[in-house]
Amino acid sequence: MGETIQLEDCLGERFIGAGASDARIEIEGIPGNALGAYLDGACVEVFGNAQDAVGDTMNDGRIIIHGNVGDTAGYAMRGGEIYVKGDAGYRAGVHMKEYGDKRPVMVIGGCTGSFLGEYQAGGLIIVLGLEAGRKGRPIVSNFPCTGMHGGMVVLKGDAVDAGILFPPQVDVRVVDAADCALIAPFVRNYALFFGADGDDILQGPFTLVTPLSHNPYTRLYVAN
Repeated sequence: MGETIQLEDCLGERFIGAGASDARIEIEGIPGNALGAYLDGACVEVFGNAQDAVGDTMNDGRIIIHGNVGDTAGYAMRGGEIYVKGDAGYRAGVHMKEYGDKRPVMVIGGCTGSFLGEYQAGGLIIVLGLEAGRKGRPIVSNFPCTGMHGGMVVLKGDAVDAGILFPPQVDVRVVDAADCALIAPFVRNYALFFGADGDDILQGPFTLVTPLSHNPYTRLYVAN
């Protein structure tokens, strides 16, 4: 990792860290839209909240948010990792995809708004909902995984028992040992970054959502 850049009193400045490949950027305050857009290997850490489109189309690197994020976090990201201590807004992980040998990962410690994982084509989204019960809200809002045709979404708890409704194009089941082994390193990273207990967080159950097909809408567009 290259030089460390420290920004103080940040208040809505957009595109911080865009395309950065070899630096550590530490931010005090609230950065504006498209934080870390096209990030290509740098590490961005925000000691506060962030606005919309965090990690837009990021390719590599890591973004750590010690607060909440706005809408479309991880939009079209194709590599790297995003960790959010708190909540995310609408359409988190929309169009997330895998590119070559890159597999993007986003871990959200709180809850998310509607359309989580919309049109997801690859990668891994983990939502922990750690304070969902206290806040009196579901771990995800309406229409999660709409149009999903690749990748995985993992939700802490039994999403079916919680009454969360998913589209018919996805498979929903409780995670198994192999799934737990896959998500554990990222949950432990979350715990390390935010001072939580990783072993406690990993106590199940977790719900796994995957697409039933890589192209769930083929029958709508291809003549039989």
